[in-house]
Amino acid sequence: MNSLVLLFGGIFVFLVAYIVYGGFLAKKWGLSDAPTPAHSKRDDIDYVPADVKVILGHHFSSIAGAGPITGPILASVFGWFPVYLWILVGSVFIGGVHDFGSLVASLRTEGKGIGEIIKENISPRAKSIFNWYAWLTITLVVAAFTDICAATFAFDPAKPELLTGAQAGTASVLFIFLAIAFGLMVYRKNAPLAVASVAGVALLAFCIWFGYAFPILKFNKLTWQIILMVYITAASIMPVWLLLQPRDYLCSFLLYAMMIGAFLGIIIRHPVIEQPAFTGFVVKNQTLFPFLFVTVACGAISGFHSLISSGTTSKQINREKPDAQIIGYGSMLIEGLLAIIAIIAVGYVAKAQGSPAQIFANGVAWFMSGFGVPESVGKVFIILAYSAFALTSLDTATRIGRYLMQEIASGSKGSNNEKKRANPFSNIYLATAATIAVSVAFLVYGYQKIWPIFGSANQLLAALALLAVTAWVVKKGKKSWETIVPLVFMFSVTLTALFFIIRNNLVTEKPNYLLAFMGAVLTFLAILQIVEGVRVLILKKQNKN
Repeated sequence: MNSLVLLFGGIFVFLVAYIVYGGFLAKKWGLSDAPTPAHSKRDDIDYVPADVKVILGHHFSSIAGAGPITGPILASVFGWFPVYLWILVGSVFIGGVHDFGSLVASLRTEGKGIGEIIKENISPRAKSIFNWYAWLTITLVVAAFTDICAATFAFDPAKPELLTGAQAGTASVLFIFLAIAFGLMVYRKNAPLAVASVAGVALLAFCIWFGYAFPILKFNKLTWQIILMVYITAASIMPVWLLLQPRDYLCSFLLYAMMIGAFLGIIIRHPVIEQPAFTGFVVKNQTLFPFLFVTVACGAISGFHSLISSGTTSKQINREKPDAQIIGYGSMLIEGLLAIIAIIAVGYVAKAQGSPAQIFANGVAWFMSGFGVPESVGKVFIILAYSAFALTSLDTATRIGRYLMQEIASGSKGSNNEKKRANPFSNIYLATAATIAVSVAFLVYGYQKIWPIFGSANQLLAALALLAVTAWVVKKGKKSWETIVPLVFMFSVTLTALFFIIRNNLVTEKPNYLLAFMGAVLTFLAILQIVEGVRVLILKKQNKN
C-alpha cells in the first residue's frame, strides 16, 4: 500500500467530516454568540478569554501528548488496516463527538467539569462517583507522565555520549521560561499576538538549538522527578495565561512543524507500507475486540480529552461560535491525522525494534531526510517534540486534578440547603497538594504495577463523559443518537476489556489480585453509572409525558 493513499485519504475524510458532521453537531447543540464562562466568570487565574489560535494550540497540545503516536503503533500488531479504519471512524463519529460535546456542555454549565454536568443532568450521587474515579485516574496519569518525562530527560554518567535526554531536558526548561515571558508580553504588555507568535517561535527554535548544542542540565532520573513535581505544582496554581496556556500554545508549533515535516517527507519519499494490512483477530493472546479500541486511545477517542475540554479549555473560550467547533471537533481530527502519520511510520519500519517513540522518530526522520534534514538531527528533533508533548499532558493533568479535588471538596451541602463548613481541600493549594501527594505515592509504589488497567480506565472515562453529554442533550428535549451510539459502543468496549483483565489476572500461574480487584471495582462503578443514568433519563422522559 502506498502511504500517500492513507495520508490523503485521511485528510479528505477529516475535511469533509469537519464541514458536514461538525457543522451538524454545532447546529444541533445550538452554538451561539452568548457570553462564555471566560467572560462571565473571568478571574484571570482559571477563567481567561483568549484568541482561538492560542486555545487551539493549548488544547491540541494537551490532548495529543504522546498518545496518538504510542497507541496506534502498539495497536498495529493487528495490522495497519483495522487501526487506520478505527482512526477514521473513531475520530469523526466518536472521539470528535466526545470532545466537542464535553466542551459545549461545559460551556453551558459555567465552565464546570463533567462531574457537575452529571450532577445537573443525572444526579449528585452519579457526580460523586465520577469525580472520585476521574481524580484517582488523573493522579495515576500524573505519576506515569512524571516518570516518563524524568526518564526521557535523565542523563547517565556511565554513558556520556548519550545526550538526547540532557538535550531534551535543557530545551524543555528553556521552554518554560519562554512561555512565562510570552504570557507577560501578550497579556500584560498587550503585544500583538501575531508579532509575539513570530518572536516566540523564533525563540522556541533557539531553545531547541541551545538544548541540542549545550545540554547543560545533566541530572539523573530522581532529580528530574523532583524538578517536575515542583514545576507541576507551579503550573497548577499559577494563572493559566502566565504559564500553561502560552507554553502549550508555543509547543503546539513544535507539533505542527513535526507534522508538516512528516507530511512533506511522505510526499517526497512516498514510502510503501511494508507491514501486513491484517494479521488476525487474535495476536499475542489479545483479541482485536476490545483491545484495538482500548490501545489506540487518543488516536480515536480518549476519556482524558473530556477532562481537558471541560477542565481547562472551556474556561478560556472567547466565543462559543465558531471557536468551540474549531477547538473541540477540529483538534480531534488533527490528532487523528497525527495518528495516521504514526501508522505510516510504523508501517515503513515494520521490523524495527524499540519503543513507539523510537520507531516513530526513526520513520519520520527518514521521511524528513527527503528534503535535506539529516536523519540524526531529525531523530533528536522528534524526540524533543515527543517529550515536550508528554510534558504538556503532565502539567494539564495536574491542573485538572486540582479542579476535580476542588469540586469534590466543595460539592456537598448540609441541612436546610446550607453549605457545610468549608472543606479545606476546596482551597487551590491544598487541592494541588492532595493531587500531587497521591501521584507521588503511586510513583513510589510503582505505577507500572497497575498501569495495565489504565487503558480500560481511560476509555471508561470516555463512556461516562458521553453519558453526561447524552443526559445534557436529552434534558433539552432532543434526541441524541449521535452520542447514544458511541456511548453504547464505548461501554461495550470497556466492560469487555475489564472482563478480560479480571479473568487474565485471576486465571494464571501468577495471579495479580490487585489488578483483578481494580478491574472488578471499575466494572461495578460502570454498571452503577449506567443504571443511574438510565433510571434518571427514563424518569425524566416519563415526567414530561
